[in-house]
Amino acid sequence: MNETSMNAIVPHDPTATVSDLLEERFRETPNHPLFSIPRTDGGWDPVTTSQFHARVIALAKGFAAAGVKPGGKIGIMCKVRYEWTLLDFAVAYAGAILVPVYETSSPSQIAYILKDSGATALILETAEMFARFDEISADVPAVGTLWRLDLGDLDKLEKSGSKVTDKEIDRRRNLAKGTDVATLLYTSGSTGSPKGCIITHANFVDTIRNASKEMSIVVNTEASTLLFITAAHIFARVVSLMAVHTGVRVGHQSDTKLLLPSLQSFKPTFLLAVPRVFEKVYNASEQRAEAGGKGAIFRLATSTAIAYSKALDAGHVSLGLRIKFAALDKLVLSKLRAAMGGRVIYAVSGSAPLGLRLGHFYRALGMKILEGYGLTETTAPVTINVPQKFKIGSVGPVLPGIAVRIASDGEVHVKGVNVFAGYWNNKKATAESFDGEWYKTGDIGALDDDGYLWITGRKKEIIVTAGGKNVAPAVLEDPIRANPLIGQVVVVGDQKPFIAALVTLDSEMLEPWLRNNKMDSSMTLEDASTNPAIIAEVQTAIDRANTKVSRAESIRKFDILPTEFTEASGHLTPKMSIKRHVIMADFSQEIENLYDGSPDTSGISVVG
Repeated sequence: MNETSMNAIVPHDPTATVSDLLEERFRETPNHPLFSIPRTDGGWDPVTTSQFHARVIALAKGFAAAGVKPGGKIGIMCKVRYEWTLLDFAVAYAGAILVPVYETSSPSQIAYILKDSGATALILETAEMFARFDEISADVPAVGTLWRLDLGDLDKLEKSGSKVTDKEIDRRRNLAKGTDVATLLYTSGSTGSPKGCIITHANFVDTIRNASKEMSIVVNTEASTLLFITAAHIFARVVSLMAVHTGVRVGHQSDTKLLLPSLQSFKPTFLLAVPRVFEKVYNASEQRAEAGGKGAIFRLATSTAIAYSKALDAGHVSLGLRIKFAALDKLVLSKLRAAMGGRVIYAVSGSAPLGLRLGHFYRALGMKILEGYGLTETTAPVTINVPQKFKIGSVGPVLPGIAVRIASDGEVHVKGVNVFAGYWNNKKATAESFDGEWYKTGDIGALDDDGYLWITGRKKEIIVTAGGKNVAPAVLEDPIRANPLIGQVVVVGDQKPFIAALVTLDSEMLEPWLRNNKMDSSMTLEDASTNPAIIAEVQTAIDRANTKVSRAESIRKFDILPTEFTEASGHLTPKMSIKRHVIMADFSQEIENLYDGSPDTSGISVVG
């Protein structure tokens, strides 16, 4: 199959805007608890739809009183929290356009986004964020108004708008139409300078209205979710808006150290996360089990769970496997379920491949991970596994109102209600990204006979060895990164005689791994990078990955770097994807060292 599509379920309304998503929810369930705000004692205070709606309008009045014009652009730099969604809707009601800036952005990145977008105001969460803005404030003289959450400016903003009428806010929110800009979302720059994606009101409204119909088992008034990934990214942004549209109760927790207790007290029914989070949860659980002398039973429970899930897919679970799984589920797996609140049934995963092993493990745990695929340019979802249409390893079938085709070179193309209106101030990039109506994603994939999409790599990341072999790095990188000791892996070898890799260790997992293996747990990353036992562990992970590919595609050499790739170092995007071009440049000498001497023909070896 080379093309698949699904008709829209909800008819397009050319007048609908983002504010209508809240208006509809307010009319249907004004007293429904739409949000929960964390208390210092670990409890949660409910916020009803009508309470949220009233604050949105009050803030919109404040923006109007402050001189914000319809069509004006307001930047926001803030961690995921209740106020983020509150401000998202308030800006829309004021008729303005929100421009998110990642809370981890550097001063130069902040300046670029504010200047390129034409923002005239900025919302900041903390003094530290203000300090970063202050460094470049002279470079963005157009930003004349600042609001800070830490100084109580939202309360002041609400009071300042008391003389603005409801009629004026209703007029402002209805000025826009579906084709107008709702937000400018800047890509994280994993392949170069950030580009501002023009997401229209119709992109948001049509995507959310149609996707929520297809995902009604997951998103409804009985559902709840705890958001902990950045709201500046399209993934969480769309889910936040969809939650309001469908009445999902939402809590927020931006501090990862408090995530586990928050999950236990909030008890969500579904989660939203990137694959690295699911890997970390699994790896941390395994290391804790190992530390408690229960490593063997944890691994047995894991292998049994995976076998059980695979048997479900095959259509038959033997009596012996059912009994074994039930026993291990009670002993081991039920504790992991309880740690996540005990009510999680689904999790939505995106931004990178999850991998079959984790998909089967969590499914047996009682949590279906609904892996999906999308980009900022497609308003997040293109395809997604839903409870009624689900294949582990795929990224699911298309959502209503969307079509996917596979080009002759394997590239995934998309058209539909979700495809953005182009790049802001960049007609050249826009033109290069489209083939007629079809947006060229840059990803390589395939459609199976049932219309499920399978992503195999990035077009620009395909490595062609000196021998002419095409290698997709993700096929090797994803299984290697599943090892708890490994933080990141970057496969190299373009125009080289063989495939090699740069590896970093996970500093959070290093100490428990060393302790569990009766080694010096105070070992530094530098010392660990040359330690024979750690090198052997990394080699084992690479050996396993190599079994999935031909010899010509296998990793022959690797270098364990004495550092980590982080967002702060400039090597990871905010969604934890590697910035391959930056890594290739910064570690060019280490890569060249891998190819010193004669071409490798003997198998895996290590550069110290």
